[in-house]
Amino acid sequence: MALVEITPQEYDVEIDIVYATDRNFTGAPIYTRPACYLHADAAKCLKKASAMARRQGVKLRILDAFRPQEAQRALWNHSPNPDFVANPDFGSPHGRGVAIDLTLIDQNGKELDMGAGFDEMHIRSYHGSDLISKQAEANRFLLLGIMVSS
Repeated sequence: MALVEITPQEYDVEIDIVYATDRNFTGAPIYTRPACYLHADAAKCLKKASAMARRQGVKLRILDAFRPQEAQRALWNHSPNPDFVANPDFGSPHGRGVAIDLTLIDQNGKELDMGAGFDEMHIRSYHGSDLISKQAEANRFLLLGIMVSS
């Protein structure tokens, strides 16, 4: 598997790897450093998505990307809920470098309202949730459109 390092300069993104901090659902760092990697094919798509986001007046903030097996195991051991955390015994898209957790930010670096926080294990987090505001729904559709088109 060929992984590519994602940098803010090359990909025109902001990177805030939450699992390298205590600002995640475990309350403790899972990674020893805030590195960001993707499979080469996913990295190409990310470049397209970043350019498309810029044309919409927003920017991508990456919160997680490639996730080593031991990190996935730590997340599962903390919260073994298959609705929100992949069972490491079956692998995960993050473990192959083909999944990315991200959001949109405005020109001032403020996150757009998506209706739920990062890793919020609640039905509000589901794509089709009707428990979020119309603005959050519009922001989700904007992000979805950017990602699907890329």
